[in-house]
Amino acid sequence: MRRLIVTEFMTLDGVVEAPGGEPTHPHAGWTMPFSTEDVRAFKLREVLEAESLLLGRRTYEQFADAWPARDDEFADKMNGMPKDVVTSRPAELTWNATAVAQPVRAGVSALKEGDGGPILVAGSASLVRSLLVWGLVDELRLLTYPVMVGGGLRIFPDDREKWTFELTELERFRSGAVLHSYRLAGS
Repeated sequence: MRRLIVTEFMTLDGVVEAPGGEPTHPHAGWTMPFSTEDVRAFKLREVLEAESLLLGRRTYEQFADAWPARDDEFADKMNGMPKDVVTSRPAELTWNATAVAQPVRAGVSALKEGDGGPILVAGSASLVRSLLVWGLVDELRLLTYPVMVGGGLRIFPDDREKWTFELTELERFRSGAVLHSYRLAGS
């Protein structure tokens, strides 16, 4: 069974939208002032440990537009990794990507049941919200930045359900960003 790991850049007010400069938010690029060597080293380790990416369509489109032109160890891994994409337009996929079988919950469950290493989910707020509700997330990595942006996309369901997690890792970076890694309690 493969582990499904969600990794998110997050503000103090829980926003995950536009951390790298995407044009969807007035404060896009809010991670940039906090990008330090230790944060970049962690993200490189994280991506090198993953065997594949699972992405929502919008995140896939942003990544497929940004990464192929880059040339370093991180970009090589991002470009070479298989990508599974939740989309209703599979004919448009390129960049080493295939569509997740429908329905999505069953398709992701089938990916997890396959052989191989960890599946990394980055960004993809709507997809992550569903994965959490469906109980398919094995690990939740929140890299929280010391900034608030006043609103935007969030990953947490707003259904008033109670979820209890266990902290598995805590790491503070020089910039003030803090990594919180969790798994569901009792899992």
